Amino acid sequence: MRLRRPKAPRTRIPHPASRTPHPAPWRYPVSTPPDGVRPDAAPPAVVKAADLLAEAARTGAACPPVRELFEGGGDLATAYAVQQLGVRRGLDAGRRIVGRKIGLTSVAVQRQLGVDRPDFGALFADMAVPDGGEVAAGRLLQPKVEAEVALVLGRDLPHRACTVVDVLRAVDFALPALEIVDSRVRGWDISLVDTVADNASCGLYVLGATPVPLTGVDLRTVTMTMTRGGETVSEGTGADCLGSPLNAAVWLASALAERGDPLRAGDLVLTGALGPMAPAAPGDVFEARISGLGSVRVGFAREGGGL
Repeated sequence: MRLRRPKAPRTRIPHPASRTPHPAPWRYPVSTPPDGVRPDAAPPAVVKAADLLAEAARTGAACPPVRELFEGGGDLATAYAVQQLGVRRGLDAGRRIVGRKIGLTSVAVQRQLGVDRPDFGALFADMAVPDGGEVAAGRLLQPKVEAEVALVLGRDLPHRACTVVDVLRAVDFALPALEIVDSRVRGWDISLVDTVADNASCGLYVLGATPVPLTGVDLRTVTMTMTRGGETVSEGTGADCLGSPLNAAVWLASALAERGDPLRAGDLVLTGALGPMAPAAPGDVFEARISGLGSVRVGFAREGGGL
């Protein structure tokens, strides 16, 4: 039975200058997840998985892998059903979606998890941390940081057979970004089912302060260096993200259009890691520099303070 997902309210990402200091089609297959799941319609195992992940986020105590709740470890459709139930609960609690993140854009990570495609999760407004801001101690369970290219759309992307040209025309501007991924699953013991169910391991995100139009910027060849405490912990290029961050955006736009929930003008897209992620601990300060786009920075509070 196909369950219809209610239209989620979206918040347009403003031009960074106006924000307050605090806050051919891509070759990968498109797997259409089920539409949003109502709590009263979801199978018991889906509800149990969503409950475990929500409890882990609330208490700060990571949970066992949710794949263990499903026969054979579950499948992609089941994982997205769990994710969408969690998203629906967030919306019902007053949270606002501002865009999407793309995960598993590294071929090496895909091979590690035995998958042949990326995944995606929802970005909420309350996940934003200002450039140069500090994350409060205890806000996340087991955070890791990765550097990405963020895209903000100026036009809708409603077509299932989206192309790179479509994305280029739709993008308003790009920004350097840090995604702070976090797993509610104990010890990052995750399969594809676990990470998709866990909203693609979304945690928080940080956007650079200066928007850059894509005119004259080739995202395939941008270089990235990320430091922790001044020491390099990750390096990569745009080509490390599905050949180009634009390819990742094409895949996402096609996947969301196919499921009837396309990307819209104002949406933020985190296109995926340009290099390996690095674990974060209290007192750490991360900075990423992406050629042609600039830099972005975030710290992790030792105790008290932070966002």
